[in-house]
Order: sequence, then structure tokens, then C-alpha cells
Amino acid sequence: MAVTTEARHRQAEGLDGLPPSEILSVLLDGQLSAVESVRGALPSIENAARLAASKIASGGRLIYAGAGSSGLMALSDGLELPGTFGIAPEQALILLAGGADSLELLAGGYEDDVVLAEEDVTGANVSARDCLIGVSASGSTPYTVRAAAVAKVRGASVIGIANNADTPLLTGADVAILLQTPPEAVAGSTRMGAGTAQKITLNMISTLTAVHLGHVHDGFMVNLRADNDKLRDRARRIVSVIAGTDIEKAGHLLEEADGSVKIAVLLAAGADGAQSAGRLLESCNQNLRSALKKAKAGS
Repeated sequence: MAVTTEARHRQAEGLDGLPPSEILSVLLDGQLSAVESVRGALPSIENAARLAASKIASGGRLIYAGAGSSGLMALSDGLELPGTFGIAPEQALILLAGGADSLELLAGGYEDDVVLAEEDVTGANVSARDCLIGVSASGSTPYTVRAAAVAKVRGASVIGIANNADTPLLTGADVAILLQTPPEAVAGSTRMGAGTAQKITLNMISTLTAVHLGHVHDGFMVNLRADNDKLRDRARRIVSVIAGTDIEKAGHLLEEADGSVKIAVLLAAGADGAQSAGRLLESCNQNLRSALKKAKAGS
């Protein structure tokens, strides 16, 4: 099995002796190659998002598992889901090897701890209702591979993301996403190209999942959690654009909707009160576009 993530980059020899501008050019080319590697994985990413959305829609959870740099990619994506797409915090769980303790100097020993992986998955009561995304550049990180395996035994669906082919994480996954990034400019430093490809992939999975759940409408995050001034202003602008009303009216609609962008838009479309708009959304599986069609047909 070729371990591409540990291989030497073709321009590595003499790299440290080059002018800084040339070093940066090599680094940038590595990042661009990493970005392009995601294109070949698009069919698998599509399948992953569909699977994740089905689990969340039925009340299950999207659970991320990872260690080290890959764990950080998973952590950043998972933490954004509640605020950006309004996914309930209890439906977005992150199993980071070592937890908060691992973030001090990004301690690496935790990634080898398979007992910890078993304890984390068992402690989270992972079940058939859930979907676990395991992220590992090598595809063989003991913590991540074991977490995915235990989750699968417990009935959960597993999505594996790795940068090496034919690795345990991918072969054991229900949906395998291979990101064929080239060797790193600094051999083995997978926070670079591999990490970039992982971050893009996770962004795409979570965003397409949100689309499937009805939380994106005309490119707007219509299920955002507006808990600061910037996001409250964003919510007003979203309602204003979709509903075709002014900012002041959008603000009043949001107040009536208790901050819900979707309900505010439906109120503007003629829904008979926030409770009625909420019931309409429920009948349309939280899809705003479908609810708007029903509201307009009803009027």
C-alpha cells in the first residue's frame, strides 16, 4: 500500500535553499493541487451528504471523529453547524481524540489510543440513528479507524475521508471518500494539502446536507441562529430579499417569528401567524421553498 501522505514531494530537494518567493510558489501549487483532488471525489461527497441528511432528518446525529490535524478539520466543521444552519447542537457531535486536552501543543499520543476511541463512541451512545464521519489523512489513524469500526458495530452509518487509497478507514466505510492529494511539500505535514482537501470536503458535505434539509434557499442560510448583532442584521437582510420587503418590515416579521427566518418569510407570504407558519414548515419537512409554494397556493 503506497502511503502518499508520507512520500517526498518532487520539488522537495533543495526547497529550503530557494528564494522565499519560489518556496511560496511551491507551497501554493501544492494547495491548488489539493483543491483539484476534491473534484474526483464529488460522487462520493454527494452520497455522503444524502446519507447525513437522512439521519439528521429522522432525528439522528452527525458525529465527527478524528485526531490531530484531521481532527481539527472535523472540529471546525462540526462546531459551525448549529450557528450556520440551525442544526440542533445535540445533533452535531465531535469526537476529538483526547478532547480539549489534545489541543495543548496538539498532543499526538491520543491518536493511537483505541481504548479511548471505544470509550468515546460507547459514551456517546452511538446507534443506528446516527452517521459518523471519520477523518484521517493516512486512513489508518488508530483512534479514528477504531471509532468508525465501533460505530458501525453499533449500527451507525459510516463515512470515511482519507488521503490514501485502500486504507482501513475507507474499506470499512459505507461511503468512502478518497482525496488523492499529492505528496506534501514538507513530507508528512498533512495540515497542508491533505488538510485543505479535507476542509473543502467537509464544508461541501455539511452544506449539501443543509440544502437537503431545506436550510439553504437561493443561497441564503435561512435556518441560521442569529445570536449576535452581525447575524441579526444578516437575518433581516435575508428576509428582506426573499420576501421582497424593506429592512424595517423584515425586522418586525422576525420579531413576530421569534427570530426564525423561515417563519418570517412565510408570514410575509401571508401565513396566518407564526404557529400556522411553523405547522406549514413541519408539513414540508422544513423546506422553505416547498412551504412558500403551499402558502401561495393557499392564498
